[in-house]
Amino acid sequence: MAIISEMPEERPSTSPFKASLDPSNPLGFLEKALDFVGKESDFLMKDTAEKEIAAAVTAAKERLREAEKETVKPIEKKLKKEESVTPMEVEKPKKESLKPEPMEVEKPKEEVKQEPGPIVPNKGNGLDFEKYSWTQSLQEVTVNIPVPCGTKSRSVTCEIKTNRLKVGLKGQEPIIDGVLFNSVKPDDCFWNIEDQKVISVLMTKQDQMEWWKYCVKGEPEIDTQKVEPETSKLGDLDPETRQSVEKMMFDQRQKQKGLPTSAEIEKQDMMKKFMAQHPEMNFSNAKFN
Repeated sequence: MAIISEMPEERPSTSPFKASLDPSNPLGFLEKALDFVGKESDFLMKDTAEKEIAAAVTAAKERLREAEKETVKPIEKKLKKEESVTPMEVEKPKKESLKPEPMEVEKPKEEVKQEPGPIVPNKGNGLDFEKYSWTQSLQEVTVNIPVPCGTKSRSVTCEIKTNRLKVGLKGQEPIIDGVLFNSVKPDDCFWNIEDQKVISVLMTKQDQMEWWKYCVKGEPEIDTQKVEPETSKLGDLDPETRQSVEKMMFDQRQKQKGLPTSAEIEKQDMMKKFMAQHPEMNFSNAKFN
């Protein structure tokens, strides 16, 4: 599949990042680093830039705490060792004390269970649970909830808000009641009861170019890299949207194979052209992502 997209021409970096850290003014160093990132990439223009920077700061603080813990442990062991070899006056043992004292055996450390990673989505690009299941396309999310056969629509309670979904049967605890992964358009959402045994809720996404990692907050996350949109529906999209969807699908397949994405390929091609146009420059020590 050929993918052609018009991307703004980027000016390659001609000089490395130069800044020194003054311990008395660390924010100055960070400002210079952010200025450099802003000039060399479009990262700061992303809507999620602040969240990603905050997440990076939180992760750095956590690594610092872990490093401090690892530093303190050898010191504590050394102090314990020094205390154990301090000479003490020992009384002559009595006959009753000649019996060897039982030794304390250190219990093996419990293995830390690693949290499972993202889950492979079902055929509908969602997940199946005991009480309900959900599927999605780029435009919509559908939730199916089995109910006792013969259930009437008047027995169902369903509230669809911009960021919240609540569904259940009257007089009972809600089957679903939580915050949605992303915003929906309440006026374009509806529900019905199919064959008097399944409540089907259809919600229209606000952002129709993003795959949801979960439907309601608290659910396990799916691996959006494994999502497979129906190619048969691509023909129903306008040319611009179809091009964006095809580009996204290509990038997902490239990431799964550990290969560069379309944006990375574009940057590599631009760099090759720049190097060919400037043979007098030395790129032997240059690092390219």
